[in-house]
Parts: sequence; C-alpha cells; structure tokens
Amino acid sequence: MSQSDPKTLMSERFRGYLPVVVDVETGGFNAQTDALLEIAAVTIGMDEQGFVFPEASESSHVVPFEGANIEKSAIEFIGVDPFHPLRVAYPESDVLGTVFKMVRKAMKRYGCTRAVLVGHNASFDLGFLNAAVERSGIKRNPFHPFSCFDTATLSGLAYGQTVLSRACDVAGIPFDKEEAHSARYDTDRTAELFCGIVNRWKELGGWID
Repeated sequence: MSQSDPKTLMSERFRGYLPVVVDVETGGFNAQTDALLEIAAVTIGMDEQGFVFPEASESSHVVPFEGANIEKSAIEFIGVDPFHPLRVAYPESDVLGTVFKMVRKAMKRYGCTRAVLVGHNASFDLGFLNAAVERSGIKRNPFHPFSCFDTATLSGLAYGQTVLSRACDVAGIPFDKEEAHSARYDTDRTAELFCGIVNRWKELGGWID
C-alpha cells in the first residue's frame, strides 16, 4: 500500500469500520445478570503507510448496576473488591458515555461509519458492552451489535497460541502476569497484539489496495 491519507486508508482497510479494543472485568459470565466492574477501550490509529497502532484510551471502574449478581469466585480471580471504600467508580451510563465520545471522535477522524470491537475472546466483551448499553438506555451505540475481531482466533492463526499471555510471549510483547485481569492492562496488551498481527500480515503482502 503506497503512502496516502490515513483517513482514506483506515476507512478502506476494514470496510468502513474503526477497530476499537475493549476489555471488561465482570462479576460473572452472564452479561444479563452479572455486574460490569471495569471497562477499558483503546482506539486503533493508522499512519500514512497503512500501519496500525494503539491510539487513544479510556478506562474506568464501574458501579455495579442495581440488583447485579457478583460471584465470589469471579472477583477473587480478577482481584477486585467492588465495595472497597477507596474504589473510585462511576455508573455504567457515565462510563459508556465517556468511551463512546472517544470512539466517535476517532471514527470522525478516520472517516469510518461504525466501530468494531476487538477483544480477546471478543464475544464475551461485546455481550457485556451490549447489555450495559441496553440497561443505560443509550440509543446511539457506535459499535456494531454482533460483528467483532477476536484476537484469540487471530493469534491462534498467527502464533499458534490462544491464551493472551502466551500469544504476547510469542509475539515479543512484554506481559506481566501480576498485572493481568486489569481491564486497562489487558486492553493495552490486546491492542499491541492486534496491531502486530495486522501489520505483519500487511508486510507479508496480505493486504494490497
């Protein structure tokens, strides 16, 4: 791909979609009943040569919605105490509003018509995102309701690994297991992994305009 306008390149690269990496930490596995506790998002940018890179980011702790279920095993696994008095957290609607504002700004910058969620086992994150959007009564969700890019699948193809930490190791991306299961940390590593795979595919001639 020759040097060109990043806005044009991005809008053409993913069929008008802007990739946005999202990770959630939750109180269980059921998006309808279990609490959303953390969310982080990283928009993906593109340079004049068509290479992608992690760009803007937002992350926040989330106040569990009224009546939310929180499994003890889930919060022990992610190391989160949702009721700690010093935990700074915000309602789902406020957090989503902040994330969506960042996403729409990036969509406008790159001439994209919609965002597509990128995640490691992405259907899980998309399910919790959609459930929170519905609870919050948000009418204009920038994300496609069911399409997503799954880095577990992509890294299985590219590196023979589907676990995030192992895929990062093979890809040469530093991964601190003590920091894992923080939405912000996992999102940052997933964004690097996604960009690395997309850029490597381009270098190999797999994307020609």
